[in-house]
Amino acid sequence: MTGPATRRRVVLSLGSNVGDRLAALQGAVDALFDAPGLEPAGLSPVYETAPVGGPEQGPFLNAVVTADTRMPADVLLERTQSVEEALGRVRDVRWGPRTLDVDIIAVGGESSDAPELVLPHPRAHERAFVLAPWADVEPDAEISGRGSVRRLLAGIDGQELHRRDDLVLRV
Repeated sequence: MTGPATRRRVVLSLGSNVGDRLAALQGAVDALFDAPGLEPAGLSPVYETAPVGGPEQGPFLNAVVTADTRMPADVLLERTQSVEEALGRVRDVRWGPRTLDVDIIAVGGESSDAPELVLPHPRAHERAFVLAPWADVEPDAEISGRGSVRRLLAGIDGQELHRRDDLVLRV
C-alpha cells in the first residue's frame, strides 16, 4: 500500500492510560517529529477520557496531532508503530490498557480497506476522544464519507471526557 508523493494532512490520535500518561504523549509527539517526513501542523489540548470498550481499566489522556507529509500511508504506519514500541507499547489485550496508542485517523482524503490500515479510521466517527481534540485543532475538519467532525461529536452521547488545560503538550 503506497500513496502518492503529494503533500497531505494527516491526523493522528494519541492515547495513554498506563504509567506517566502525559510523558508518554509528549514522548510520542517528540518521536513523531524527530525524524524527517512529518511537519507539525497542529496539536490539540489534552483530554482525560473514560475508556471505551475493553476490560476494566483506568482513564486515558488523549490528544490529536496534525501534520503535513509526503510519506506514503504504509510508511506512516511503520513510523507510528515504531514510536509505540519505543515507548513501551505491548499489544496483548485488544482495547486494553496501554502505555501509548498512536492511531492514524486520516491521511488527506485517502481511503483504504487494507487489513493493516483502514482509512479513514473505521471508528473515529464514534469516538469523542478523537473528535473533540481534532475539532480543537481543525474546527472545519471532516471525515471522508462521514461528514463534519463537529457534527459527529455533537451526536455522541455517554462518553466522558474532560479537557485538561493544566496539562500541556509541546511540538
